Amino acid sequence: MKTAIPTLAFLAVFTGFPAIAQPPQSPEALAARQAQQAQQTQQALAAAQLPPVEDFKPSALNQQGKQYPEVNSERRVRSTLRAPQAQTVQLDIGGVRYPMTKGADGVWTGSSAPQDEGFHYYQFNVDGVNVPDPGTLMFYGASRWGSGVEVPANDQDFYALKDVPHGNLQQVLYRSKTGNNATVRCFVYTPPDYEKNRSKRYPVLYLQHGAGEDETGWGAQGHTGLIMDNLIAAGKANPFIVVMANSYVPGAATGPGRGAPPAAPPAAQPGGAAPAGAAGPGGPGGPGGRGRGGFNFSAFEHLLLDDLIPYIDANFRTIADQPHRAMAGLSMGGMQTRTITVAHLDKFSHIGIFSGGSIAPADISDLAAFKKKVKLVFVSYGSRENGAAGKTNVEALKQAGVNSVYYESPLTAHEWLSWRRSLYQFAPVLFQK
Repeated sequence: MKTAIPTLAFLAVFTGFPAIAQPPQSPEALAARQAQQAQQTQQALAAAQLPPVEDFKPSALNQQGKQYPEVNSERRVRSTLRAPQAQTVQLDIGGVRYPMTKGADGVWTGSSAPQDEGFHYYQFNVDGVNVPDPGTLMFYGASRWGSGVEVPANDQDFYALKDVPHGNLQQVLYRSKTGNNATVRCFVYTPPDYEKNRSKRYPVLYLQHGAGEDETGWGAQGHTGLIMDNLIAAGKANPFIVVMANSYVPGAATGPGRGAPPAAPPAAQPGGAAPAGAAGPGGPGGPGGRGRGGFNFSAFEHLLLDDLIPYIDANFRTIADQPHRAMAGLSMGGMQTRTITVAHLDKFSHIGIFSGGSIAPADISDLAAFKKKVKLVFVSYGSRENGAAGKTNVEALKQAGVNSVYYESPLTAHEWLSWRRSLYQFAPVLFQK
């Protein structure tokens, strides 16, 4: 086992990677990339065959009383499925399908190679059909409701449930004229003292999910409420309201629409926009994927500006002006944040882009107005993503006199721990006097 440890540590670098969309490549480059992915898959499969350390514990996201899935100290995931009539069952996680073994009782068991710390979408593949693990809670991602597993992180204390005052994360239904007069849903976090001091008003952060996810993502997978509760209790962040809406507008036609980013491949855009066609942690259609029927930038822009913001300002005690309004998002949500905020400097003063591109000085038509109105540009990536362009653009904005911050999440890729950490770093620098 001693000789296997370096191999396992090395493979952990690869198994957390989603398949990221790239700009057009030559046939040779594409073939080389596919060969590299195939090699990494084979390495992960080989690592999964090594005897695991038998210190597995149930995932924190299991249904009550369920033993599986389990996670061990090597960050390997093991689960079981009773399927006595099945011919083949695979554990599908991190872009790799691991074969499972059938026992005499008809229960299949299998484990993965080491995964990154944090949250992961996963599923079973039973005779070619993808099914969720009945042992877990359900999460919306990869354009479906499915299973999630939590690999404990060394820094998980910042989103842990603690004995501190807690805010309220509530479902809100509102009518959207933009969405064909449909009743749509968002989630709103109000800070712990919101109900105690009825005269106090609060700034607002509009926080968007990634493609293939929905308005439940930041509250469930992202732990927004716990992160904010802990920051406020520690005196590290000013209290503010967080609004988490669905980016997919009912009845909106698929397509970019007005205000969308250029049609050029996202990675080639001046602002280093995140790939809009990437496959997220759960496979194609996850954060960065197309999601539910494609995304219309223009439709969500109108919903946000014409429906949602007026509704929130009318029904919550907000400070309803530009200096006290922020927008941020992950992956696709970061792309739409970049697009909408730059086009509407009169609406937002703080901008957060998590794994979703960045803003270059060349993207700004009136730099003097931008510097006057925008109080902060925050850009973040996982260390295993390609955040070089984002870091360069943040430095360029600093040189131009814009308050800008670049954050890199250690040892994570395009995944929820990157974005939990991003919110944890972003929230304390919002709405500072």
